[in-house]
Amino acid sequence: MNTFWSYFWPIAAAALVMAAIGGLIAFRRKRVLPLIAAAILSLAWVGLWSGPLGAADRLTRVIERQAREALVHYEEPQMQAHLHHAPLTRRLVLSGDDKLDDWQRGELVRLFSQLPGVSRATWSAGDAGLPLILEGAIAALAGFLFGLGLAYLLELRRRYNSQWSW
Repeated sequence: MNTFWSYFWPIAAAALVMAAIGGLIAFRRKRVLPLIAAAILSLAWVGLWSGPLGAADRLTRVIERQAREALVHYEEPQMQAHLHHAPLTRRLVLSGDDKLDDWQRGELVRLFSQLPGVSRATWSAGDAGLPLILEGAIAALAGFLFGLGLAYLLELRRRYNSQWSW
């Protein structure tokens, strides 16, 4: 599972479209309200996409399934791996099997950090990292700014072409 295409791209693309439409309206009418409305809709989309539409649950389910399959492959069925919750992050928390030495623990952290969609793997649930919803908001901001830039360029083109009357 590619986290960018399955989770972040729909957020950024929706924010881009909302910003482009809001920007075209705002730049043409010289109002700020359409930009504010587009920004609020973009942030609302992040919340809808992560929560009720289930993208965060799908991401969690796929990553934890891949981690279970890797544990079975490495013949460590007594271990567990799950994503850090409260708030949900892309950090994988490993637990179980107290018989492992430091080298084995370090190697398992390295291997599980390479799973697609995992930002890093650890043995402790201490440092939470960046919440997934905040990462989604950053993707929405990037898409929003790109869409706003496109709307601005389209409006400049329209203004430039309107001065010519052949």
